[in-house]
Amino acid sequence: MIGAAAGPLRILHLEDSDLDAELIEAELENLGHPVEIERVITRDEFAAAAQAGRHDLILADYVLPSFDGVSALGIAREQCPETPFIFCSGTLGEEVAVEALKNGATDYVTKQRLDRMPRTIVRALTEARARADKRAAEAALKALNDTLELRIGERTRELAETNAELQRQIGERERAEEALRLNQRLEAVGQLTSGVAHDFNNLLTVIAGNIEFLERAVSDDRSRRRLAMMRGAAERGAKLTAQLLAFSRRQRLEPTPVGLNETVASMRDLLQSSIGGAVQIETTLQGDLWPALVDATQIELVILNLAINARDAMAVGGRLTIETANIVVTGAPSRPEQPQPGEYVMVSVSDTGSGMRPDVLARVFEPFFTTKEVGKGSGLGLAQVFGFVKQSGGGIRIDTVLGEGTSIKVYLPRVVGGAAAATEKATPVDCALTHPPGSRPMLLVVDDDAEVREVTVTRLSEAGYDVREAASGLQALAALEADPCVNLVVLDFAMPGMNGAEVAIEIRRRWPGMPVLFVTGFADTTGLTQAGARGADSVVMKPFRDGELERKVAAALATRPAAALRLVSDRT
Repeated sequence: MIGAAAGPLRILHLEDSDLDAELIEAELENLGHPVEIERVITRDEFAAAAQAGRHDLILADYVLPSFDGVSALGIAREQCPETPFIFCSGTLGEEVAVEALKNGATDYVTKQRLDRMPRTIVRALTEARARADKRAAEAALKALNDTLELRIGERTRELAETNAELQRQIGERERAEEALRLNQRLEAVGQLTSGVAHDFNNLLTVIAGNIEFLERAVSDDRSRRRLAMMRGAAERGAKLTAQLLAFSRRQRLEPTPVGLNETVASMRDLLQSSIGGAVQIETTLQGDLWPALVDATQIELVILNLAINARDAMAVGGRLTIETANIVVTGAPSRPEQPQPGEYVMVSVSDTGSGMRPDVLARVFEPFFTTKEVGKGSGLGLAQVFGFVKQSGGGIRIDTVLGEGTSIKVYLPRVVGGAAAATEKATPVDCALTHPPGSRPMLLVVDDDAEVREVTVTRLSEAGYDVREAASGLQALAALEADPCVNLVVLDFAMPGMNGAEVAIEIRRRWPGMPVLFVTGFADTTGLTQAGARGADSVVMKPFRDGELERKVAAALATRPAAALRLVSDRT
């Protein structure tokens, strides 16, 4: 109803407190409509302003130094009886509020619950509009009765025209709804087929890879013919998935003094790319924050892990807030994950998502416990966070409200003795010391599917490369932090949690010279381009065909043979 108003909402505000007036005016911004406020304090000012048609709504305090809300209500009922009148007071008891409603007040809001004001105002204005519409209808009925025959004829004609227009609109709406239903069905099938094709390509990669391994070991013709039949079936499966895709269009800890404010600030771009544009990121960083004694790499992964979990809890977007603070814990812990009494540096990740039920909260740190659907989470995320924080000498506290959101607070030990947090750039890593010229190239294979990863690693090892493995984007970043001397990263594009695009962006941010070769089961051209893929030579399709993987790995190493020989981590 407010959105349909021609101009700003005009409010007469009787309030003597500047602070309360400012708080109320700030809450009025949540109406989502321009507001024009005329504030008065004295009886004379109110009497002069409370005129019929001058305001859309009256907000009044109940107790003022030289005036009171009851008197204001009496003046308003006399001078502008049709204007909705709402009390907004911090001292308005239930009995007084009921008496005020009996005397003609439209509604009331306590200053302790100003968040209720927008919907109270909307309700009051809606009721006022309904009363106005009723009066207008009654006046129209009286006018109609005065010239009944003439108006009946005019009204009959209008109804006929309106009925014809309504029939036309109904026809248009039915056609639009049918088109929408069709589009939704196609979209649903497209999402299903793209997911099936991706998983199917992973299976085909395992099948085709092992067939190739067996062909090398089998010598009799009969077995070779059977393997050839199996390879042909795998190739037909690959063609089928290509058709589906065409349709769908788709530890060891090293604690050091760390400034968590700088850590959070440096991760801003990574967090935004990881959680998507539908989630707004806010930070509240304490200015005089103590340095924390923690493993710098692991705390980054903890923050990223918690942010991804928060994203998954906000199905339709929301707000993610990261906060830092100095905390002194005095009470004994009531749960095993909570911190012991002491001084801590706290970093919290809060969301406006679905919250946790008590039964989920009771098991949230158990390994392999997850509420996510199969394939969307391993159930190890919070368990890993718990282990890291407890090993670091800290604790965790979870505050959650079902349907409103969750806040996970991580408490880390502060540096004792005034040591400064590390903010300087890490020294360059000279990989020539550990990987001298002439040694076999080192590859990092990243894939969440263990069987696909085994096929990839086996093929590359047999091709003459030293290969390291990682089962997730977070593991890959941790592995590179521990040893960035890698000549090429072979990276799966579609992974749960932190996907290949997000991993590639972070790798290029931290290690600009590190080449990346993408492996994917579906051709998401836009996503691959955004992740930095340049042309067909930067992508290997699953299942692998005719030495394509080995050929493109060799090409990537040949074009940038020394790219990873001298790397600098920009971790602060």
